[in-house]
Amino acid sequence: MEEQSKKNILRHSTAHILAAAVLEIFPEAKFAIGPSIENGFYYDFDLPRSLNQEDLPEIEKRMKKIIEKNLKFERKEISAREAIDFFKNKNQPYKVELIEDLAKDEKAEKVTLYSLGDFVDLCRGPHLESSGKVNKKSFKLMKTAGAYWKGDEKNKMLQRVYGTVWENEEELEDYLKKLEEAEKRDHRKLGKELDLFHIDEQVGLGLILWHPKGAMVWRMIEDFWYQEHMKKGYDLVRSPHIGNRRLWEQSGHWGFYSDSMYPPLEAGQSLEDLKAGEKVGESEQYLLKPMNCPFHIAIYKNSPHSYRELPMRWAETGTVYRFEKKGELSGLTRVRGFTQDDAHIICRKDQVESELEEVIDFILHIYKAFGFDENSVKVYLSLRDPEAKNKYAGDDAGWEFTEDVLRKAAQNKKLPFTEEKGEAAFYGPKLDFKIKDVLGREWQCSTLQFDFNLPEKFEMSFVNDKGEQEKPYVLHRALFGSFERFIGLLIENYAGAFPAWLAPEQVWVLPIAERHQEYADKIARKLKEENIRVVVKGESETVGKKIRAGQMQKIPYLLVAGDKEIEAEGVAVRDRTKGDLGTISLEEFISKIKKEIKEKK
Repeated sequence: MEEQSKKNILRHSTAHILAAAVLEIFPEAKFAIGPSIENGFYYDFDLPRSLNQEDLPEIEKRMKKIIEKNLKFERKEISAREAIDFFKNKNQPYKVELIEDLAKDEKAEKVTLYSLGDFVDLCRGPHLESSGKVNKKSFKLMKTAGAYWKGDEKNKMLQRVYGTVWENEEELEDYLKKLEEAEKRDHRKLGKELDLFHIDEQVGLGLILWHPKGAMVWRMIEDFWYQEHMKKGYDLVRSPHIGNRRLWEQSGHWGFYSDSMYPPLEAGQSLEDLKAGEKVGESEQYLLKPMNCPFHIAIYKNSPHSYRELPMRWAETGTVYRFEKKGELSGLTRVRGFTQDDAHIICRKDQVESELEEVIDFILHIYKAFGFDENSVKVYLSLRDPEAKNKYAGDDAGWEFTEDVLRKAAQNKKLPFTEEKGEAAFYGPKLDFKIKDVLGREWQCSTLQFDFNLPEKFEMSFVNDKGEQEKPYVLHRALFGSFERFIGLLIENYAGAFPAWLAPEQVWVLPIAERHQEYADKIARKLKEENIRVVVKGESETVGKKIRAGQMQKIPYLLVAGDKEIEAEGVAVRDRTKGDLGTISLEEFISKIKKEIKEKK
């Protein structure tokens, strides 16, 4: 059995033990779902009162008693009709609804139940042999949270209990230590402490306000992005934030993706008429863009093209808008307005393979610049679900060709990858790149998508070498994924201690006393002439307090300026990681930091 499958069985079995324990405390509890998740499990309940953290130890105590009893997980297959009657008699409406969905959507005539003592659940399984197979010292309930039934805000809010479980105490202890470290590194916490960004409910949930320091980090990343794209033969384009609804209908986004889009903006109507629900005269409907693709296609369509012009590589840092559910928003990693480092490569069929491989190389090159080697990267080939073809645009031949080409490109670059059915975009398959940070957590970043649908929908063409009209292929790709999520990843991976080339403030100059202010200002002027970001801390505080503040703000270099430094015409250097380096000349320090910045260490 695969290691991941063993873990999932352990986690899902423990979720059943959790539910059985809750049933002992609340005999009238109504149960929803309890799946395994990464590093643990959860179960959703409809309970007579709200749970809090103080309830978790009591539930854990009950779970341990169930484990000690070594109860068997017993499987039983019955008809869907019998199962509906059973759960109706048990007053379990959520289970009844799930079975009715199975009977309707999956045409299920039979379902499986698993019992654990008095607790009986609707479940496909599999499970452990018995509750005693769970180590009672290697699980822990973590927190409670609200969760809408089926994730729909129109449904009832349930109570979700999260837990984690491992095979032994050492694994649990290691996981809890990582969680503690992750809490220290949380980009939302560090974003506030380092004055990088904030989210204001009055401005709008999921919309980021970048402060000067955060905007400087962004600018450094974008400058690097621009320079690397110029080297790789890309051209820059720009597109608007809104587009006519007809554009999104033609692209297929309105049909396949409208649930994630903001509602149309009605132009040409007065506010009074809209409030009254009336339309007067002609109006136009516009949509906030969820993607940049149709605009780039429109640029291509503006003039005829020859096969000699291809490939065209067009890049844009374009801000897009997607209406994520309120409960799913999370700092920089899940937002409603974000900037994609987007690009579209329009190419001939004979160029597809080489272009895909070049993008793979580009992605890995970008990661390396930020300290992530190939061992930090996991790749997933996201494919269409052949059982749900109505979710996707295009025909079988197109999907088979594009999936095969992506698979071959990954194999040619010797990329280990995992295939995931049902994870493709509606318009084509993709390679998703996830980065593992220093704590071993995966972050979805780069994506490389193959689109054969947009050329068809927009009747794109070029004149081939025979003088005939031919359809090009379109490759979508983003290297960071989005600036917001990538910066969130960097904040947590670096624990807020950005390398010197990225740090919003690279150097603080610390005059010891007021008489040293003039010399400190002179140092700062020379550093600024060398494009080094510097701040003079002239506050009337002790130099020790200034040093502590610099450490808290994770400044790469602190330069102390006092009588000795003036006499030596140098600076006392304090390195963030190495500590005091002694007094050196300003020229020597400038040479040192410029080398570090250039090499992006």
